[in-house]
Order: sequence, then structure tokens, then C-alpha cells
Amino acid sequence: MVKGWFNMIGREIRGLHEAAYLLGIFALLSLVLALVRDKLLAFTFGAGHTLDIYYAAFRIPDLIFVSVGSLVSASILLPYFIERFEKGKEEGRVFSDGIFTVFFGAMIVVSAIAYFVAPWLVPRVIPGFANDTGLPELIFSMRIMLLSPFFLGLSNLFSSLTQMRHRFLVYAASPVLYNAGIIAGLVIGYPIFGVPGLAIGVAVGAFLHVAIQVPFIVSEGLLPRFSLKVRWHDVRAIVLTSLPRTFTLSSNQIASFVLVSLASLMASGSISVFNFAFNLQSVPLTLIGASYSSAVFPTLSRLYYEKNLKEFLEKMIASARHIIFWSMPIMVMFVVLRAQIVRTILGAGKFDWADTRLTAAMLALFTVSTIGQSLIVLFVRAFYAEGKTSKPFLINLISSGTIVALGFLFWKIYYTMPFFHYFLEDLLKTGKQGGGSVLILALAYTIGVILNTILHWVTFERMYRGFSKPVLATLFHSFAASVIMGYASYLSLQIFAGIFPLTKVWGIFMQGFASALIGLVVLVITLIILQNKELAEVWRVLHRKIWKTQVPPAEVEHL
Repeated sequence: MVKGWFNMIGREIRGLHEAAYLLGIFALLSLVLALVRDKLLAFTFGAGHTLDIYYAAFRIPDLIFVSVGSLVSASILLPYFIERFEKGKEEGRVFSDGIFTVFFGAMIVVSAIAYFVAPWLVPRVIPGFANDTGLPELIFSMRIMLLSPFFLGLSNLFSSLTQMRHRFLVYAASPVLYNAGIIAGLVIGYPIFGVPGLAIGVAVGAFLHVAIQVPFIVSEGLLPRFSLKVRWHDVRAIVLTSLPRTFTLSSNQIASFVLVSLASLMASGSISVFNFAFNLQSVPLTLIGASYSSAVFPTLSRLYYEKNLKEFLEKMIASARHIIFWSMPIMVMFVVLRAQIVRTILGAGKFDWADTRLTAAMLALFTVSTIGQSLIVLFVRAFYAEGKTSKPFLINLISSGTIVALGFLFWKIYYTMPFFHYFLEDLLKTGKQGGGSVLILALAYTIGVILNTILHWVTFERMYRGFSKPVLATLFHSFAASVIMGYASYLSLQIFAGIFPLTKVWGIFMQGFASALIGLVVLVITLIILQNKELAEVWRVLHRKIWKTQVPPAEVEHL
């Protein structure tokens, strides 16, 4: 039975839409567990001090992951693996062994340094806890979480090999186990060890993230080994290619780091609200943007390697169109139903109405940037498929700098200009419960992401003329239909408010669900009237029953 399960998730999948949808299914399962995780955290702690410690403990391990861990990112390694294994399996093995050895050593050194300097570093980078009684617990939890960047980085290395073989389900199942480990830490670890128990769950989840890929890697004879014969010219090539990407991710992570640092100086629970809202707005990104980008990346790498730029552009257009087609309605629905979404998913236990209203307002601001975030992932993957990492780096550097600058600017304006303060709270209906200053962080982030999207789009269009026209056509169709859908859902909220009891979580859920259902019907009708091409393509893919798609046998290894 276990062998059959591993054979199933190790199947090869080549179709773009089929791979994207199957990745999306596993992403949905992972998101369900992530929402269960957040629900349990919200129920147990609410948006308060304890949860602020837990989320703050992630900051330094996350930064290590996007810096050192980026050396073995699938986005960087996959084209190299394709090239090396095309020359022969032994050539590919020598390459992977060398990269594995260097990564292992680098991660041990960096993690050890972070471990020992933590008492000095943490209060300086998260100043809100400098004189807090929870500082020792924060430092201890952070030290435990240092295991996660090592395991996740190793998982990235393995995922390059699984994606090279088009085993997307192995790759997609990893985040499911990651979230399962975190939930186990909350349910089992916290009652025994407190907040460090939550950190243990994170480390266990990261271990499971890599462990699920090991059986396939071993069965294919691809498991990397330590080697003293490292080809340093290969390492140098990877490092030179990775550095711009490392700086790109690091700049984004530093921007988020600064926002969380600012949140630590705000009201208790601000870090928690920031993370809850950010996690919720990541749902469309994970389901759509990441799924399509992951599915198309091996194809883009192969097409560029073969110099088939015409089909390369066609794949990019198809992916961008479908990302917009799916993301736009979800974005509008999230804005309209933000309170219902937050209250249904998080509202219970210690997560009260004040937390709900503040998180819903943050969600609305974050959600405006979700389409941009999904397209950025696609653009970046396209540049990486070409081996061009400097352009994303420069664009993200500008974007991250903008986010940081706006964060401090809005911070100053919020406390010196009451008009801005009251306008933001009235616009997003947060009431007068306090803690509204955290909204400026989401506003700064969204503006930075929109700028990032525009710069990536313009750069790609200059390189590949003809990209924008079909994609903009989809954007206008989807936007028009989504606005009509959003208005229908908004009107439905008013109607169902008098039908379902809004003092109960199930009543709020039913109000939101019924309103969303009506909105979706209106959306489909509108798209049919507009003769939307994406809707017709989605129907054709689903009509083929993607879960019954004929899959080539595992022995077929060519791309």
C-alpha cells in the first residue's frame, strides 16, 4: 500500500494546465492545513503577545533560508540539472554531489553563527522585544527554528530533481506535510514546552518537507552524496547565477523584516495581525500564481535551452492569461467578503471581533496586490529560465526599497496627521478599538508590489514584443466581469444579513458562502456573454478529466 502511494505521487505529468491544476489541488490541501493551523493559533492565543513571539521567531531563520538556501533553489538549479543530465547521468550526479556538499557546509556555518549571536542580534532587529519578558523565549524558539532553513533548502535541492523528471506531485505534497508538522507542534508540543514547542513543530514540518521526496530520489539513483571532488567552477557558476536571486529574495525578506520590526513597536498583537492577514492573502498566490509558475518553469527552461523563443512566449502568454483569469475574481471576492472570510477562518476562542475587523482590513489592503504577486512569480521564473537573474534583482531592489521607505513614511504620517489616521480607519471600517497603525504596513507593501509588477511587465514586454496585447485583453475581460460579480455579492450580503444569524460563526459563513455563490453565477454568465476565451479553455481542460489523464511511464525521462 505504501509503495503504491509513492508510485502514485511519483507519476510523470507533462501538460501545462494539467500540471498546474494538479499542483493547485495539492496546494489547496496544503492551504486547508495552513488555515487549520492559523485557526488553532488564533483560537488558542488570539492576536496577542504569545503569538507575536512565535511569529517574530521566524524572522532570522527565514532570512537565512532566502540567502543561503537560495543557492540550491529549483529556480536556479533546474536549468543546470537539465543541461548536465542531458550529457549523461554520471555528469549530473557529479554536479549534484558537489552542490549538495557545498550547501551542507555553508548552512552549518551560517546557522552556527546565528545560534551563538542570537542573544545580541534578536533585540536589535526586533526592537519591540528588547526589554520584553518574552525575549528569552523568543531567542530559544528562534534557535530551534534554525533547523528549518537547512531542511527546506535540502528540499529545494531535491525538488530540482523531481521537477526535472516532471514528478510534480512529489514536489506539491511537501508543503502539506510541512503544515501537518506545525499543527502537531501546536497540539502536542505547546502544551509540553510552551512556545518552543511550536518551534519544534516548525522544525519537524521542515524535515517532513524534504523526507517525502527521498523515496523517489533514492529509487531514481539521484540521492546526492558528500564529495571531496567538488567542481568549484560549477559552484562558482551557480553562485554567480544565484547571487542576484539571493539579493532579490533577501531584499524582499528584508522589506518584510522591517515591516515586522515596525509592527513590534506597535500595539500588542500587531505582528500576529500582520501574519494572519498575509497568510490569508497568500491563498490566491499559492493556488494560482505558484502552481502555474511551477508547472510552466521546466517547459520554459527547455524551450529557452532549445532556442524556441516563439513557443516560449506563447507559454508565457497562456500562463499570464490564466493567472489573471483566476486571480481577478478571487481578489474582488476577498475584498468584498473580507470580514466573513476572516471571521469564519479565524474567529473563535481568543480571536475576538476587534482582531477580526483589524485583520479583515489588513486582508483587503494585501489582497489588492495578489494578482501582481502571482505575475511577479511568473516573470521571475521566465527570467530564471533564461539564466537572467540581474533584472529581477534590480526590480525587486527598487520595490523593496519603496516598501521600506513607505513603511517609515506612513508611520510618521499616521502619527502626525490625524486626517490620514482617521481616513484609513474609516475607509476600512476598523472602528475605534485601537491598533489601526498596523494598516500602514499592508498599504506600504501593496504599493511596492504594484510598482514591482509594472516594472517586471514593462521589462518583459521590451524583450518579447506581443506579450501585453493578449494578456491585457484577458485583464479587461476579467476585471469587468469581476466588478459585476463583486457588486452582486455585495448586494447579496445585505439580503442574507437578515436571514442568517450574524452572531454565530456558522451564520457568518452562510452569509458569505451564499453571497459568493451568487457572485460566481453572475461571473460565469458575464464571461459567457463576453465570450471569454479562458473560460472555454478551462472547460475543455476539465472536460478531459485531468485526474484520468494518461501519464507516460516513469522510464520516459526526456523533457
